[in-house]
Amino acid sequence: MAFDAFALILTMLALGLLFQRLRVFPDSAPEVLNKVVLYVCLPAAVLRYAPRLELGPEVLAVAAVPWALLAATVLAVTGMTRLLRLRRDQHAVLLLCVALGNTSFLGYPLVRALLGEAALPYAVIYDQFGAFLILSTFGLYVLARYGGDAEPTARDTVRRVATFPPFLALVFGLTLMPAEPPAWIAGALQRLADALLPLVVLAIGLGLKLKLPGDELKPLAAGLALKLLVMPALALGLVAWLPMDAIAADTAVLESAMPPMITAAALAISHRLAPSLASALVGYGILFSLATLPAWAWLLTNYL
Repeated sequence: MAFDAFALILTMLALGLLFQRLRVFPDSAPEVLNKVVLYVCLPAAVLRYAPRLELGPEVLAVAAVPWALLAATVLAVTGMTRLLRLRRDQHAVLLLCVALGNTSFLGYPLVRALLGEAALPYAVIYDQFGAFLILSTFGLYVLARYGGDAEPTARDTVRRVATFPPFLALVFGLTLMPAEPPAWIAGALQRLADALLPLVVLAIGLGLKLKLPGDELKPLAAGLALKLLVMPALALGLVAWLPMDAIAADTAVLESAMPPMITAAALAISHRLAPSLASALVGYGILFSLATLPAWAWLLTNYL
C-alpha cells in the first residue's frame, strides 16, 4: 500500500510539472483543485473516519502533541533567527511553516498508506484540533504581527473555525454520523476520500516552484531540518509520556513529520513575507519528505 501511494505521488507530481511546463491548464487550476479537495474530498474523509473515534484520554493526547510542538517551534525558530541573523520576514515564514504541516491534504492519505486505515481517525484529530486551530489562532497572529494587518479578533477566529468545511464535517461525524453508515453512503465517502491524494499532488505539481535566491538557502535548510527531522524527533519523545496506544502514538509522530502546510505558505506569500522562501519550503519540503516520511514510518513500525 505504501509503495502504491508513493508511486502515485511521483506520477501525479511529474504530470503536474509536465502540465505546468506545457501550459495545459490555466494558471487558476491549482486553486480550483485545492478548493475541490477542501470542500469535497477532505470533508468526505473526515466523515468516513471520525465516527470511528472513541473520545477519551488518547484523543486529547493526540490533540496535545501539535500544541506542544508549537511551543518548541517558537523557541527553535527564535534561536535559529538569532544564530543565522535572519530577516524579520524570514523569521515569520519559519514560524508558520515549521509550526504547520500538511497534515490533511497529504497527511490523511499518507498516514493511511504508511500506518493503515486504523490510524486515520487519529490523523483527523491531529489535523483538526491541532494544525487547523493553530493556523486559525497562532497563524493569524503571526500574519498580523509581521504582515502589517490588524490583529484578528476572537469573533473573527471563531467564525473562521465554525465555517471551515472539514471542521463542520468533524462536528457532524463525532455527534450524528454512525460509525458504520449504509453501504452506499460509506462507498461514496470512500471514493471521494480516495480522490484526495491524486488531486492534491496534481495541484502541487501544477503550482510547484523550486527557484530560490542564494540568500534564502540558510533559512530554507534550517526550516526543513526543523520541520522534517527535529519536530518528529521531539514528538517521538513526547508520545512516550502521553496516554496513547501504539497506533495513536505512531500517527502523532508521522503527522508531525509532514512537510510544511501549503495554506500557511500561501498566506505568507499573500502578505509579502519572504515569498521565495515560503514557496521553496513547500516545494523542497514535499520532495524531501518523499524520503523522510517512509524513513519515519519504517522506524516507527520496526523499532518502536
